Amino acid sequence: MNLSVHELRKKHSRFIYHSYQFDIEKEIIRFSFHFEIEPNISFFPQVNIEGINSERIKTLGPVVLNNLAFQMGLMEIPSYWKAACSPEILVKAGFLDRYQLVWWKDLLIRGLGEFFYINSIDFTSRDFVIIKAEKEMKKRNNLYAGKLNSGRYLVPIGGGKDSSVTSELLKNANKIITPFCLNPTEASLQIIKFNGFKSPIIAERKIDNKLLALNKKGYLNGHTPFSAYLAFLSSVVAVLFDNKTILVSNGKSANEENVIFNEEEINHQYSKSFRFEQKFRDYAKKYLATDLEFISFLRPLYELQIAKIFSGLPDYFSIFKSCNKGQKTNTWCHKCAKCLFVYTVLYPFADKKILTSQIFSEDLFEKKELIPMVQKFLEFNSVKPFDCIGTREETIVAFYLCLEKAKKNEGRLPLLLRMIEDIKMIKLSDKEKSKKEILKSWDEQNFLTEDLEAILRHSER
Repeated sequence: MNLSVHELRKKHSRFIYHSYQFDIEKEIIRFSFHFEIEPNISFFPQVNIEGINSERIKTLGPVVLNNLAFQMGLMEIPSYWKAACSPEILVKAGFLDRYQLVWWKDLLIRGLGEFFYINSIDFTSRDFVIIKAEKEMKKRNNLYAGKLNSGRYLVPIGGGKDSSVTSELLKNANKIITPFCLNPTEASLQIIKFNGFKSPIIAERKIDNKLLALNKKGYLNGHTPFSAYLAFLSSVVAVLFDNKTILVSNGKSANEENVIFNEEEINHQYSKSFRFEQKFRDYAKKYLATDLEFISFLRPLYELQIAKIFSGLPDYFSIFKSCNKGQKTNTWCHKCAKCLFVYTVLYPFADKKILTSQIFSEDLFEKKELIPMVQKFLEFNSVKPFDCIGTREETIVAFYLCLEKAKKNEGRLPLLLRMIEDIKMIKLSDKEKSKKEILKSWDEQNFLTEDLEAILRHSER
Protein backbone atom coordinates (compact mmCIF):
# COMPACT_ATOMS: atom_id res chain seq x y z
CA MET A 1 0.00 0.00 0.00
CA ASN A 2 1.33 3.45 -0.90
CA LEU A 3 2.34 5.91 1.79
CA SER A 4 0.39 9.17 1.71
CA VAL A 5 1.78 11.89 -0.52
CA HIS A 6 1.38 14.40 2.32
CA GLU A 7 3.49 12.22 4.63
CA LEU A 8 6.17 11.69 1.97
CA ARG A 9 6.42 15.38 1.03
CA LYS A 10 6.78 16.33 4.69
CA LYS A 11 9.47 13.71 5.31
CA HIS A 12 11.35 14.36 2.06
CA SER A 13 11.08 18.08 1.38
CA ARG A 14 13.85 18.33 -1.20
CA PHE A 15 15.10 16.38 -4.21
CA ILE A 16 18.66 17.16 -5.34
CA TYR A 17 20.38 16.57 -8.67
CA HIS A 18 23.93 16.48 -7.32
CA SER A 19 26.15 15.55 -10.23
CA TYR A 20 26.71 13.83 -13.54
CA GLN A 21 29.71 12.41 -15.34
CA PHE A 22 30.63 10.61 -18.52
CA ASP A 23 33.21 7.88 -18.94
CA ILE A 24 34.50 6.24 -22.10
CA GLU A 25 35.61 2.63 -22.13
CA LYS A 26 36.57 1.19 -25.51
CA GLU A 27 33.49 1.80 -27.69
CA ILE A 28 31.04 2.56 -24.88
CA ILE A 29 30.20 5.95 -23.39
CA ARG A 30 28.62 5.79 -19.95
CA PHE A 31 26.59 8.63 -18.46
CA SER A 32 26.18 8.41 -14.67
CA PHE A 33 24.12 10.53 -12.29
CA HIS A 34 23.76 11.17 -8.58
CA PHE A 35 20.36 12.13 -7.18
CA GLU A 36 19.19 12.43 -3.59
CA ILE A 37 15.84 12.51 -1.88
CA GLU A 38 16.73 14.27 1.34
CA PRO A 39 17.57 13.42 3.97
CA ASN A 40 19.23 10.11 3.13
CA ILE A 41 18.13 8.35 -0.08
CA SER A 42 20.66 8.43 -2.94
CA PHE A 43 20.33 7.08 -6.49
CA PHE A 44 23.04 6.39 -9.05
CA PRO A 45 21.41 5.51 -12.40
CA GLN A 46 23.38 5.03 -15.62
CA VAL A 47 22.88 4.88 -19.36
CA ASN A 48 25.41 3.23 -21.68
CA ILE A 49 25.62 3.88 -25.42
CA GLU A 50 27.54 1.39 -27.54
CA GLY A 51 29.55 1.74 -30.73
CA ILE A 52 30.97 5.23 -30.36
CA ASN A 53 33.78 6.52 -32.56
CA SER A 54 36.83 7.90 -30.75
CA GLU A 55 37.53 10.50 -33.44
CA ARG A 56 33.97 11.79 -33.22
CA ILE A 57 34.29 12.04 -29.43
CA LYS A 58 37.45 14.12 -29.84
CA THR A 59 35.67 16.40 -32.30
CA LEU A 60 32.83 17.02 -29.89
CA GLY A 61 35.11 17.67 -26.93
CA PRO A 62 34.46 17.55 -23.16
CA VAL A 63 32.39 20.75 -22.97
CA VAL A 64 29.73 19.42 -25.34
CA LEU A 65 29.79 15.94 -23.79
CA ASN A 66 29.37 17.34 -20.29
CA ASN A 67 26.36 19.34 -21.44
CA LEU A 68 24.79 16.26 -23.02
CA ALA A 69 25.35 14.34 -19.78
CA PHE A 70 23.85 17.18 -17.72
CA GLN A 71 20.75 17.32 -19.93
CA MET A 72 20.25 13.57 -19.74
CA GLY A 73 20.41 13.84 -15.97
CA LEU A 74 17.64 16.42 -15.98
CA MET A 75 15.47 13.98 -17.94
CA GLU A 76 16.13 11.23 -15.38
CA ILE A 77 14.70 13.38 -12.56
CA PRO A 78 10.96 12.54 -12.98
CA SER A 79 11.56 8.79 -12.50
CA TYR A 80 13.16 9.33 -9.09
CA TRP A 81 11.41 12.49 -7.88
CA LYS A 82 7.99 10.85 -8.20
CA ALA A 83 8.79 8.42 -5.35
CA ALA A 84 8.15 11.17 -2.78
CA CYS A 85 7.04 14.20 -4.84
CA SER A 86 9.33 16.51 -2.86
CA PRO A 87 8.11 20.15 -2.88
CA GLU A 88 11.52 21.39 -4.04
CA ILE A 89 13.89 20.19 -6.75
CA LEU A 90 17.39 21.64 -6.46
CA VAL A 91 19.73 21.31 -9.43
CA LYS A 92 23.29 21.51 -8.10
CA ALA A 93 24.82 19.84 -11.14
CA GLY A 94 24.56 22.80 -13.51
CA PHE A 95 22.94 26.03 -14.62
CA LEU A 96 19.31 26.54 -15.58
CA ASP A 97 18.02 29.83 -16.94
CA ARG A 98 14.48 31.17 -16.56
CA TYR A 99 13.29 29.50 -19.79
CA GLN A 100 14.56 26.11 -18.63
CA LEU A 101 13.03 26.40 -15.17
CA VAL A 102 9.61 27.00 -16.73
CA TRP A 103 10.16 24.32 -19.40
CA TRP A 104 11.12 21.57 -16.97
CA LYS A 105 8.27 22.31 -14.58
CA ASP A 106 5.83 22.18 -17.49
CA LEU A 107 7.18 18.77 -18.55
CA LEU A 108 7.10 17.47 -14.99
CA ILE A 109 3.47 18.47 -14.46
CA ARG A 110 2.11 17.43 -17.85
CA GLY A 111 4.31 14.37 -18.32
CA LEU A 112 3.34 12.96 -14.91
CA GLY A 113 -0.36 13.69 -15.29
CA GLU A 114 -1.34 10.01 -15.31
CA PHE A 115 0.82 9.40 -12.23
CA PHE A 116 -0.95 12.23 -10.36
CA TYR A 117 -4.36 10.94 -11.43
CA ILE A 118 -3.74 7.32 -10.46
CA ASN A 119 -2.32 8.37 -7.08
CA SER A 120 -5.03 11.04 -6.48
CA ILE A 121 -2.46 13.84 -6.11
CA ASP A 122 -3.56 17.45 -6.48
CA PHE A 123 -0.73 18.99 -8.51
CA THR A 124 -2.45 22.26 -9.41
CA SER A 125 -1.18 24.64 -6.72
CA ARG A 126 1.60 27.02 -7.80
CA ASP A 127 3.98 25.81 -5.09
CA PHE A 128 3.31 22.08 -5.58
CA VAL A 129 6.87 21.82 -6.88
CA ILE A 130 9.52 24.51 -7.23
CA ILE A 131 12.62 23.91 -9.35
CA LYS A 132 15.79 25.82 -8.44
CA ALA A 133 19.30 25.87 -9.85
CA GLU A 134 22.26 26.57 -7.58
CA LYS A 135 24.86 27.48 -10.18
CA GLU A 136 24.90 30.59 -12.34
CA MET A 137 27.00 31.42 -15.37
CA LYS A 138 27.24 34.69 -17.25
CA LYS A 139 27.78 32.98 -20.58
CA ARG A 140 26.98 29.48 -21.72
CA ASN A 141 28.44 27.86 -24.86
CA ASN A 142 27.83 24.25 -23.95
CA LEU A 143 25.51 23.13 -26.74
CA TYR A 144 26.83 21.63 -29.96
CA ALA A 145 26.92 24.36 -32.59
CA GLY A 146 28.43 22.35 -35.46
CA LYS A 147 26.70 21.02 -38.56
CA LEU A 148 25.25 17.51 -38.44
CA ASN A 149 25.08 15.07 -41.36
CA SER A 150 21.80 15.84 -43.16
CA GLY A 151 21.91 12.63 -45.20
CA ARG A 152 21.29 10.27 -42.27
CA TYR A 153 18.07 9.71 -40.31
CA LEU A 154 18.19 8.39 -36.76
CA VAL A 155 15.11 6.17 -36.29
CA PRO A 156 14.25 4.79 -32.83
CA ILE A 157 12.81 1.30 -33.31
CA GLY A 158 10.67 -0.06 -30.50
CA GLY A 159 9.28 -3.19 -32.13
CA GLY A 160 5.72 -2.00 -32.79
CA LYS A 161 3.78 -1.29 -35.98
CA ASP A 162 4.45 2.47 -36.04
CA SER A 163 8.26 2.35 -36.11
CA SER A 164 7.96 -0.57 -38.57
CA VAL A 165 5.98 1.67 -40.93
CA THR A 166 8.50 4.50 -40.55
CA SER A 167 11.54 2.32 -41.23
CA GLU A 168 9.88 0.53 -44.18
CA LEU A 169 8.76 3.74 -45.92
CA LEU A 170 12.15 5.42 -45.47
CA LYS A 171 13.97 2.31 -46.65
CA ASN A 172 11.83 2.15 -49.80
CA ALA A 173 12.57 5.82 -50.44
CA ASN A 174 16.32 5.02 -50.30
CA LYS A 175 16.93 7.13 -47.21
CA ILE A 176 20.00 6.28 -45.11
CA ILE A 177 18.70 5.04 -41.77
CA THR A 178 20.60 4.77 -38.50
CA PRO A 179 18.48 2.40 -36.35
CA PHE A 180 18.51 3.06 -32.61
CA CYS A 181 17.21 0.89 -29.76
CA LEU A 182 17.00 1.55 -26.04
CA ASN A 183 17.01 -1.67 -24.00
CA PRO A 184 16.07 -3.52 -27.21
CA THR A 185 13.27 -6.07 -27.23
CA GLU A 186 13.42 -9.20 -29.34
CA ALA A 187 10.84 -7.65 -31.69
CA SER A 188 12.91 -4.52 -32.28
CA LEU A 189 16.03 -6.56 -33.03
CA GLN A 190 14.07 -8.79 -35.43
CA ILE A 191 12.75 -5.74 -37.28
CA ILE A 192 16.28 -4.36 -37.60
CA LYS A 193 17.54 -7.72 -38.87
CA PHE A 194 14.67 -8.07 -41.34
CA ASN A 195 15.40 -4.64 -42.81
CA GLY A 196 19.06 -5.47 -43.25
CA PHE A 197 20.12 -2.49 -41.14
CA LYS A 198 23.74 -2.87 -40.13
CA SER A 199 25.35 -1.70 -36.90
CA PRO A 200 22.29 -0.52 -34.96
CA ILE A 201 23.04 1.84 -32.09
CA ILE A 202 22.19 0.19 -28.78
CA ALA A 203 21.68 2.01 -25.49
CA GLU A 204 21.12 0.43 -22.10
CA ARG A 205 19.39 2.35 -19.35
CA LYS A 206 20.01 1.06 -15.83
CA ILE A 207 17.44 2.06 -13.21
CA ASP A 208 18.85 2.21 -9.68
CA ASN A 209 17.46 -0.79 -7.78
CA LYS A 210 16.90 1.38 -4.72
CA LEU A 211 13.96 2.95 -6.53
CA LEU A 212 12.34 -0.48 -6.91
CA ALA A 213 13.01 -1.19 -3.25
CA LEU A 214 11.27 2.07 -2.26
CA ASN A 215 8.24 1.10 -4.32
CA LYS A 216 7.97 -2.11 -2.31
CA LYS A 217 8.03 -0.04 0.90
CA GLY A 218 5.05 2.02 -0.24
CA TYR A 219 6.75 4.98 -1.90
CA LEU A 220 4.87 6.31 -4.90
CA ASN A 221 5.08 4.74 -8.32
CA GLY A 222 3.51 5.25 -11.72
CA HIS A 223 3.81 6.38 -15.32
CA THR A 224 6.58 8.76 -16.40
CA PRO A 225 6.97 10.41 -19.84
CA PHE A 226 9.10 7.72 -21.49
CA SER A 227 8.89 9.27 -24.95
CA ALA A 228 10.35 12.49 -23.54
CA TYR A 229 13.25 10.44 -22.18
CA LEU A 230 13.64 8.84 -25.60
CA ALA A 231 13.63 12.29 -27.24
CA PHE A 232 16.56 13.44 -25.08
CA LEU A 233 18.48 10.20 -25.43
CA SER A 234 17.91 10.14 -29.20
CA SER A 235 19.23 13.70 -29.41
CA VAL A 236 22.38 12.71 -27.54
CA VAL A 237 22.81 9.73 -29.86
CA ALA A 238 22.22 11.91 -32.94
CA VAL A 239 25.02 14.26 -31.88
CA LEU A 240 27.38 11.42 -30.93
CA PHE A 241 26.84 9.64 -34.27
CA ASP A 242 26.49 12.73 -36.49
CA ASN A 243 22.84 12.48 -37.56
CA LYS A 244 20.96 15.72 -38.21
CA THR A 245 17.39 14.36 -38.18
CA ILE A 246 15.65 12.19 -35.61
CA LEU A 247 12.47 10.60 -36.94
CA VAL A 248 10.16 9.24 -34.25
CA SER A 249 6.89 7.51 -35.10
CA ASN A 250 4.25 9.45 -33.18
CA GLY A 251 0.86 10.08 -34.81
CA LYS A 252 -2.01 12.52 -34.47
CA SER A 253 -3.94 10.28 -32.07
CA ALA A 254 -1.43 10.95 -29.29
CA ASN A 255 -2.84 14.48 -28.87
CA GLU A 256 -6.05 13.34 -27.16
CA GLU A 257 -6.34 13.25 -23.38
CA ASN A 258 -7.56 10.22 -21.39
CA VAL A 259 -9.47 12.10 -18.71
CA ILE A 260 -9.95 15.53 -17.11
CA PHE A 261 -8.61 15.67 -13.55
CA ASN A 262 -8.63 18.80 -11.39
CA GLU A 263 -9.70 20.71 -14.52
CA GLU A 264 -6.52 19.64 -16.35
CA GLU A 265 -6.11 17.27 -19.31
CA ILE A 266 -4.41 14.01 -18.35
CA ASN A 267 -2.77 12.39 -21.37
CA HIS A 268 -0.94 9.07 -21.14
CA GLN A 269 0.77 9.96 -24.43
CA TYR A 270 1.65 13.57 -23.58
CA SER A 271 5.29 13.18 -24.59
CA LYS A 272 4.14 11.77 -27.95
CA SER A 273 1.86 14.75 -28.55
CA PHE A 274 2.37 17.61 -30.99
CA ARG A 275 2.59 20.04 -28.07
CA PHE A 276 5.57 18.20 -26.62
CA GLU A 277 7.18 17.81 -30.04
CA GLN A 278 6.96 21.54 -30.62
CA LYS A 279 8.33 22.41 -27.19
CA PHE A 280 11.13 19.85 -27.40
CA ARG A 281 12.26 21.08 -30.82
CA ASP A 282 12.66 24.58 -29.38
CA TYR A 283 14.50 23.29 -26.32
CA ALA A 284 16.83 21.04 -28.32
CA LYS A 285 17.99 23.86 -30.59
CA LYS A 286 18.65 26.13 -27.60
CA TYR A 287 20.36 23.68 -25.27
CA LEU A 288 21.44 20.51 -27.12
CA ALA A 289 22.48 21.14 -30.75
CA THR A 290 21.61 24.09 -32.97
CA ASP A 291 21.44 21.97 -36.14
CA LEU A 292 19.33 19.15 -34.72
CA GLU A 293 15.90 18.27 -36.19
CA PHE A 294 13.37 16.26 -34.19
CA ILE A 295 10.36 15.21 -36.28
CA SER A 296 7.40 12.90 -35.76
CA PHE A 297 7.21 11.23 -39.17
CA LEU A 298 3.66 9.88 -38.74
CA ARG A 299 2.25 13.02 -37.10
CA PRO A 300 -0.32 13.83 -39.85
CA LEU A 301 -2.05 10.45 -39.48
CA TYR A 302 -4.45 8.76 -37.08
CA GLU A 303 -3.54 5.34 -35.70
CA LEU A 304 -6.27 3.85 -37.89
CA GLN A 305 -4.56 5.25 -40.99
CA ILE A 306 -1.19 3.94 -39.83
CA ALA A 307 -2.75 0.50 -39.30
CA LYS A 308 -4.07 0.58 -42.85
CA ILE A 309 -0.56 1.24 -44.18
CA PHE A 310 0.88 -1.46 -41.92
CA SER A 311 -1.65 -4.00 -43.16
CA GLY A 312 0.10 -3.77 -46.52
CA LEU A 313 3.40 -4.87 -44.98
CA PRO A 314 2.77 -8.60 -44.29
CA ASP A 315 6.46 -9.39 -43.78
CA TYR A 316 6.25 -7.65 -40.39
CA PHE A 317 3.17 -9.51 -39.13
CA SER A 318 5.00 -12.33 -37.38
CA ILE A 319 7.75 -10.20 -35.86
CA PHE A 320 6.24 -6.93 -34.59
CA LYS A 321 4.94 -6.68 -31.02
CA SER A 322 3.05 -3.75 -29.50
CA CYS A 323 1.88 -5.26 -26.21
CA ASN A 324 3.73 -3.65 -23.29
CA LYS A 325 2.93 -6.54 -20.96
CA GLY A 326 4.35 -9.09 -23.39
CA GLN A 327 7.56 -7.32 -24.35
CA LYS A 328 9.84 -9.38 -22.13
CA THR A 329 8.50 -12.65 -23.51
CA ASN A 330 7.97 -11.35 -27.08
CA THR A 331 4.27 -12.20 -27.00
CA TRP A 332 0.83 -10.60 -27.04
CA CYS A 333 -1.00 -10.92 -23.73
CA HIS A 334 -4.45 -10.86 -25.46
CA LYS A 335 -5.90 -9.08 -22.39
CA CYS A 336 -4.80 -5.44 -22.42
CA ALA A 337 -6.12 -2.31 -24.10
CA LYS A 338 -3.18 -2.21 -26.50
CA CYS A 339 -3.77 -5.77 -27.73
CA LEU A 340 -7.48 -5.16 -28.29
CA PHE A 341 -6.86 -1.81 -30.00
CA VAL A 342 -4.23 -3.19 -32.38
CA TYR A 343 -6.50 -6.15 -33.21
CA THR A 344 -9.41 -3.78 -33.86
CA VAL A 345 -7.56 -1.35 -36.15
CA LEU A 346 -5.98 -4.16 -38.18
CA TYR A 347 -9.16 -6.23 -38.49
CA PRO A 348 -10.77 -4.10 -41.25
CA PHE A 349 -7.68 -4.25 -43.47
CA ALA A 350 -5.99 -7.61 -42.82
CA ASP A 351 -7.15 -11.12 -43.64
CA LYS A 352 -8.76 -12.55 -40.50
CA LYS A 353 -6.97 -15.92 -40.78
CA ILE A 354 -3.63 -14.13 -40.94
CA LEU A 355 -4.62 -11.79 -38.09
CA THR A 356 -5.46 -14.73 -35.82
CA SER A 357 -2.49 -16.90 -36.77
CA GLN A 358 0.54 -14.82 -37.80
CA ILE A 359 -0.07 -11.93 -35.38
CA PHE A 360 -2.44 -13.06 -32.61
CA SER A 361 -3.02 -16.70 -31.74
CA GLU A 362 -6.78 -16.36 -31.32
CA ASP A 363 -9.78 -14.24 -32.26
CA LEU A 364 -9.86 -11.47 -29.65
CA PHE A 365 -13.44 -10.61 -30.62
CA GLU A 366 -14.52 -13.95 -29.15
CA LYS A 367 -13.04 -13.23 -25.70
CA LYS A 368 -15.83 -12.55 -23.20
CA GLU A 369 -13.42 -11.07 -20.66
CA LEU A 370 -12.70 -8.17 -23.05
CA ILE A 371 -16.30 -6.87 -22.91
CA PRO A 372 -15.50 -4.29 -20.17
CA MET A 373 -12.58 -3.04 -22.29
CA VAL A 374 -14.85 -2.59 -25.32
CA GLN A 375 -17.25 -0.58 -23.17
CA LYS A 376 -14.40 1.71 -22.08
CA PHE A 377 -13.41 2.18 -25.71
CA LEU A 378 -16.91 3.09 -26.84
CA GLU A 379 -18.25 5.20 -23.98
CA PHE A 380 -17.20 8.82 -24.39
CA ASN A 381 -17.83 9.66 -20.73
CA SER A 382 -15.50 6.98 -19.37
CA VAL A 383 -11.78 7.23 -18.76
CA LYS A 384 -9.94 6.22 -21.92
CA PRO A 385 -7.58 3.33 -21.08
CA PHE A 386 -4.09 4.50 -20.17
CA ASP A 387 -2.21 3.00 -23.08
CA CYS A 388 -0.90 4.13 -26.46
CA ILE A 389 -4.16 3.79 -28.36
CA GLY A 390 -6.21 5.90 -30.74
CA THR A 391 -8.73 8.66 -30.12
CA ARG A 392 -12.21 7.85 -28.91
CA GLU A 393 -13.79 8.73 -32.25
CA GLU A 394 -11.37 6.77 -34.43
CA THR A 395 -11.73 3.73 -32.15
CA ILE A 396 -15.49 3.84 -32.61
CA VAL A 397 -14.95 4.16 -36.37
CA ALA A 398 -12.57 1.17 -36.23
CA PHE A 399 -15.26 -0.98 -34.59
CA TYR A 400 -17.74 0.29 -37.18
CA LEU A 401 -15.37 -0.88 -39.94
CA CYS A 402 -15.02 -4.23 -38.17
CA LEU A 403 -18.81 -4.62 -38.11
CA GLU A 404 -19.01 -3.77 -41.81
CA LYS A 405 -16.37 -6.33 -42.73
CA ALA A 406 -17.70 -9.09 -40.47
CA LYS A 407 -21.24 -8.71 -41.82
CA LYS A 408 -19.96 -8.93 -45.35
CA ASN A 409 -17.47 -11.78 -44.97
CA GLU A 410 -18.64 -13.94 -42.05
CA GLY A 411 -21.73 -16.02 -41.47
CA ARG A 412 -22.05 -14.78 -37.89
CA LEU A 413 -20.67 -11.86 -35.93
CA PRO A 414 -18.03 -12.70 -33.30
CA LEU A 415 -19.06 -12.18 -29.67
CA LEU A 416 -17.80 -8.64 -29.09
CA LEU A 417 -19.11 -7.29 -32.37
CA ARG A 418 -22.45 -8.99 -31.78
CA MET A 419 -22.68 -7.32 -28.37
CA ILE A 420 -21.89 -3.91 -29.90
CA GLU A 421 -24.67 -4.34 -32.45
CA ASP A 422 -27.24 -5.85 -30.07
CA ILE A 423 -27.09 -3.01 -27.55
CA LYS A 424 -26.56 -0.38 -30.26
CA MET A 425 -23.33 0.97 -28.78
CA ILE A 426 -22.50 2.55 -32.14
CA LYS A 427 -24.97 4.71 -34.03
CA LEU A 428 -24.16 3.34 -37.45
CA SER A 429 -25.88 6.17 -39.31
CA ASP A 430 -23.38 8.67 -37.88
CA LYS A 431 -20.22 6.77 -38.70
CA GLU A 432 -20.04 6.70 -42.50
CA LYS A 433 -19.07 10.38 -42.59
CA SER A 434 -16.59 9.95 -39.72
CA LYS A 435 -15.03 6.96 -41.51
CA LYS A 436 -14.33 9.00 -44.62
CA GLU A 437 -13.02 11.96 -42.63
CA ILE A 438 -10.62 9.88 -40.54
CA LEU A 439 -9.31 7.65 -43.32
CA LYS A 440 -8.63 10.71 -45.50
CA SER A 441 -7.35 12.92 -42.68
CA TRP A 442 -4.06 14.82 -42.91
CA ASP A 443 -3.06 16.98 -39.94
CA GLU A 444 -1.21 20.09 -41.07
CA GLN A 445 0.27 20.51 -37.60
CA ASN A 446 3.53 18.73 -38.35
CA PHE A 447 7.20 19.45 -39.04
CA LEU A 448 7.68 17.22 -42.08
CA THR A 449 10.02 18.43 -44.78
CA GLU A 450 8.73 18.36 -48.36
CA ASP A 451 10.47 15.09 -49.20
CA LEU A 452 9.27 13.37 -46.00
CA GLU A 453 5.72 14.58 -46.64
CA ALA A 454 5.88 13.19 -50.17
CA ILE A 455 7.00 9.77 -48.87
CA LEU A 456 4.17 9.59 -46.35
CA ARG A 457 1.48 10.86 -48.73
CA HIS A 458 2.57 8.32 -51.35
CA SER A 459 2.14 5.47 -48.84
CA GLU A 460 -1.55 6.33 -48.39
CA ARG A 461 -2.46 5.79 -52.06
